[in-house]
Amino acid sequence: MKTVCEINKCNGCMACVSVCNRNCIKITDSMENMNCIIDEKSCVNCNNCRNVCPNNKKNKKYRPLQWKQGWTTFNTRSLSSSGGAALAIISSFIQNGGYVASCLFKDGEFIFELTNDLEMSKKFAGSKYVKSNPNGIYLKIKERLKTDKVLFIGLPCQVAAVNNYIEDKKNLYTIDLICHGTPSVKLLEKYIDEIGYDINSLNDIKFREKNNFGLVINGKKILGEGVIDHYLCSFLESINYTDNCYYCQFATFERVSDITLGDSWGTEYKEQQKKGISLILTQTKKGKEIQEAAGLELKDIDIDKAISNNHQLSRPSELTAKRKKFFYLINKGVDYKTTIFIVLGKMIIRQKIKGFLAVSYTHLTLPTILRV
Repeated sequence: MKTVCEINKCNGCMACVSVCNRNCIKITDSMENMNCIIDEKSCVNCNNCRNVCPNNKKNKKYRPLQWKQGWTTFNTRSLSSSGGAALAIISSFIQNGGYVASCLFKDGEFIFELTNDLEMSKKFAGSKYVKSNPNGIYLKIKERLKTDKVLFIGLPCQVAAVNNYIEDKKNLYTIDLICHGTPSVKLLEKYIDEIGYDINSLNDIKFREKNNFGLVINGKKILGEGVIDHYLCSFLESINYTDNCYYCQFATFERVSDITLGDSWGTEYKEQQKKGISLILTQTKKGKEIQEAAGLELKDIDIDKAISNNHQLSRPSELTAKRKKFFYLINKGVDYKTTIFIVLGKMIIRQKIKGFLAVSYTHLTLPTILRV
């Protein structure tokens, strides 16, 4: 089998698919890993795919010039998972004549769109704890850059891919999002199907509301307030990511983008944290330009504390025995909820007890709740 990068280490950035003029690359997704397979009969060995792949080169990184925590003072903060820094920068960038490319949920898929429409750009808001599909966006960005400035917002591996794909970066601005790792969308589809939903029929899906983690489907949280569902439990415990995430070269303090955004966990601004606080690392002059234009309320932060509360700024997520057990059961055909109960039993019981205590219906008993 001929692959673009090392077997089982594909991150799904789709740059190789986008750059291949002969359409001879297929991305396979086994849930446990992804691979970019080359059709050797069609391939002419131009190596464009291998040259654009972030896994095959030492990607240029920048040490942050500035680190802050903060939030937007606009009402778009309520739409965001954190402090609304991303939406504030997006809005400012569009108002100053630019285009923005980022991920949104549409027709059952997590895809990338390029827009200069403020209303549409609000769909980029919110954390998405699943693999997204940037296929096709790189060419759109390349064409748009001929006449306009473009801001690309994505995961570090996706930012590295767009940097490799675009030669003339004069009008290209980039933001990467601090990333724990990402599960295959097939796992999300599996879980959603088991709880009675069809992902293709959903209008909207969210993975958290501020500090409250848990799937929100069509505006309704699937479990009670403060209760974390099975999918988010597996995500937060880092057991459902694809193989490549545990070897991520981008989980470092040095970054591939102009700006890095994440959550300011452990902040001293406890009241503001209820509304969400962003962690903002600025690496370049370009980054400082768009950060200052966004009019964010910025506060100093102890960078060592920020790193300790965001381990992805120093190391990838750890590959554990629980992750191996998770995929062993999933590949055996065990349903998602049973698998998570077996692998993360204590955590699931704690969540079920939380749900029981939150229920106001006196006719429900603990055994009833535990069967949910």
